[in-house]
Amino acid sequence: MTESSSVARMLTGLLEASHLATFDDLAGLVAQHGATAGLTDVVAYLADLREEHLVRLDDTEQRLAVDTTAAGWAFRKVEMVASQSTLWAPMLDGTERIGVLGASVGGADTAAALRALASLAALLIVSKRPHSDSHAEVVRARPMSLPSEVIWPLMPPLTFATKDVAVAAVLEPAYEIGGDAVDYAMSSDLLHLSVFDAMGHDQSAGLTVAVATGACRNTRRRGAELSEIGEAIDDAIARQFDRKRFATGVLAKMRPSTGLLTWVNRGHPPPLLIRQGRWLTTLRCPPAPPMGFGLGISATECRYQLEPGDRVLFYTDGITEARDEAGREFGLQRFTDLVARGAVDGYPAPETLRRLMRAVLAHQRSRLQDDATALLLEWRGDQQHRLTLGSP
Repeated sequence: MTESSSVARMLTGLLEASHLATFDDLAGLVAQHGATAGLTDVVAYLADLREEHLVRLDDTEQRLAVDTTAAGWAFRKVEMVASQSTLWAPMLDGTERIGVLGASVGGADTAAALRALASLAALLIVSKRPHSDSHAEVVRARPMSLPSEVIWPLMPPLTFATKDVAVAAVLEPAYEIGGDAVDYAMSSDLLHLSVFDAMGHDQSAGLTVAVATGACRNTRRRGAELSEIGEAIDDAIARQFDRKRFATGVLAKMRPSTGLLTWVNRGHPPPLLIRQGRWLTTLRCPPAPPMGFGLGISATECRYQLEPGDRVLFYTDGITEARDEAGREFGLQRFTDLVARGAVDGYPAPETLRRLMRAVLAHQRSRLQDDATALLLEWRGDQQHRLTLGSP
């Protein structure tokens, strides 16, 4: 049997077996059908919610550190990594890093077969996780708060890329998010982005940001302009909470074909522009009031022409205002320096934000006093190819 036919048989068999399988069946099925292509000792690890550890799919007691292991290197760098007797391949859903797949090092055909198996395994994991509590047990290191349980299902994948754009996001504290949220969506030659920060850090904050996200999507999908979307969110929150709750936010859109960025600011920290490894400017725009007061004040739409390689950073003040034990803020300069350094060091957007949030958490000894969220947009940079596993 040729290499291509054995890989095709492996993938076809796994796909056919997956239709009636549960999430809990996947580890066994992936290993079973991997053997069809000569792969042995196949094992799958998923990244936990904070991307600090890789957790074995069929044995959650087995964990590998993302920052210090060969498997973690494969995850961070999105590349094949050989360590002693094991070959590791990242599992990707599009450009979202799901985890890694390992197999015993074998002949020259092992890498190609493992790459193919990792690709299909990632797709199957993503297809099964929405209706699986077992997935939550694997990727969660501890119980989640009720507001977080409401917010996380609203989030799109935290990494997305095309040949022209890359988007990445990070939200902390992952298990106790109170009222932050991000959103993005593509429609033809238009990328919509938004970041929200609801008043408070309780269950009402979670419900507020859920209403904001739903109203944003509902209005956006009707073809409304950004100012109209902001007004719809304002009205929805005001009606639901009788003008007693509010959310700040930035609503933006960008044309990947031209790099023209348009945005409105609803009482939120302004986006930051990073160019050629340094913080270039703050994208200021006359702010309208936060959404939820029902004041009927429209927001001004502002525009900026991006240059290839530009990164735009949307964030909530929980990052910059994070204080250490001595009361020192994390600060805007340190924040932008870390993101800029990620670009200089060649890290793609999701890995840049992962490292950023590790620094924020360390600054407050992993006990954030407020939600800390960042959404990073990169236009026509040179790192998009690093988000996919290229040919060996």
